[in-house]
Amino acid sequence: MEYPVTEEGGFKYIETKGGEQNLLLLHGLFGALSNFTAILQRFGTTYNVVVPILPIFEMPFRKLSVSGLVDYVAAFVEKKGYKKVHLLGNSLGGHISLLYALAYPERIVSITLTGSSGLFESAMGSTFPKRGDYDYIKKKTEDTFYNPEVATKELVDEVFNTVNDRNKAIRVVATAKSAIRHNLRERLQAIIAPTLLIWGKEDKVTPAFVGEEFHERIQNSQLFMVDKCGHAPMMEHPEVFNEHLENFLKEVAK
Repeated sequence: MEYPVTEEGGFKYIETKGGEQNLLLLHGLFGALSNFTAILQRFGTTYNVVVPILPIFEMPFRKLSVSGLVDYVAAFVEKKGYKKVHLLGNSLGGHISLLYALAYPERIVSITLTGSSGLFESAMGSTFPKRGDYDYIKKKTEDTFYNPEVATKELVDEVFNTVNDRNKAIRVVATAKSAIRHNLRERLQAIIAPTLLIWGKEDKVTPAFVGEEFHERIQNSQLFMVDKCGHAPMMEHPEVFNEHLENFLKEVAK
């Protein structure tokens, strides 16, 4: 089932309205709604799965930062009137989830992180030295996954178009630099919500040791490593990912 994108009050989002509990999904820097297709299919009829589209390319540049995106999520949750949420974030979305949980612990039922930034990340670097080089962007996009075939032409084209749009490229770099400045190493012990970590063993962006350190520093956390998997387990191994997520959500609901 496909869900339409709603535009309301300055927000763009998908909302499945499939259950009473809110499962809020936050995408990464190059994220798209397609990243969460398998989660929407599995949980859309049993949870109210919500995917706000982060305004990385629309919000005023002076506000563009990880903190600005946290404020955006907070305003969205407030606007929708969600009292409690299960947060799930990939890459930059995981970083935003953690900062939101630190700022609004009373709103959090659980946190799921996969390939999250916040401790260490090795992405495209701080500049795009080969803008216009399709093969370079294709290789970088393929490197996100263990199996390069997951990087479809549609996905590569989307990344290529982003980095070749000067305004978008500047915004990507600014957001990435902001994420690096907002290192959470000394704050993670304050996270009290049950936390699920699902990590690709072959993640080149946030390597396996990053997931292990999150596990060490977040007191109420559990870690699952996924074999033959890169930076986006929910795309590369959706069945394994969804099984871990379903078991976790049932556990925290007890």
